[in-house]
Formats: sequence, C-alpha cells, structure tokens
Amino acid sequence: MVAVAAKDAVGRYGEDVAARHLVEQGYEVVRRNWRCEHGEIDIVARDGGCLVVCEVKTRRSTRFGLPVEAITWRRLGRLRRLAGCYLAVSGSHSAGVRIDVVSVLCQPRGAAQVEHLRGVA
Repeated sequence: MVAVAAKDAVGRYGEDVAARHLVEQGYEVVRRNWRCEHGEIDIVARDGGCLVVCEVKTRRSTRFGLPVEAITWRRLGRLRRLAGCYLAVSGSHSAGVRIDVVSVLCQPRGAAQVEHLRGVA
C-alpha cells in the first residue's frame, strides 16, 4: 500500500508542476483530472482559442527511460477519444483541439526538469 501512495504522490507532484508550467506559458488550466467511463485527462487547458488535452508523465529517475517514453500510440488514441468525450460533455467550443505531453523528471535537488511537447497527436 505504501508504494501505491508514494506513486500517487509523485503523480500529483508532476501534475502540479505541469499545471504551473502551462500557466507560466500563458495557458489557462480549465480542468484537472477530468474523468469519464473511458479514462482520465490529466489537464484540460486553453492555449488561445485552442483546447489542449494534456497528458502528464512523471518519473523519479531515468532508470526505465524518460517520462515521455511511456506515451504509447495506444495512449494517444485514448487521449483523442477522451478529447471528443470532453467536448461532447462540456459543450465547449474551440478553434481546434491539440494533445500535448508534459514530461516531469524529479531531481534529487532543486526544481524538476520539465519538457513540454506540443501537438503530439
């Protein structure tokens, strides 16, 4: 049970870092951890007129690769479906929809390393 709690804490930390990063880049964070029967969107944001569905991947080390390497084509397909569900449920209108990935690598000391990939799918 402790390992699950630690993993959840790392995930929450990464999402907090990612949300701050997006706000610093001028995005408006609309929702966090939006869920439906098909899955979860970590962050829904707006970049101007574009709705951005953002997947956050956080790791404490590169032992198993960089966080972004955990994003598979299957996951990207699920995010596309989730984006459609979000639009249908929220009634949101936007000029476009984009899927971004924010990779957060925790550091032993200091700020986390953040990599933001725009328009991955």
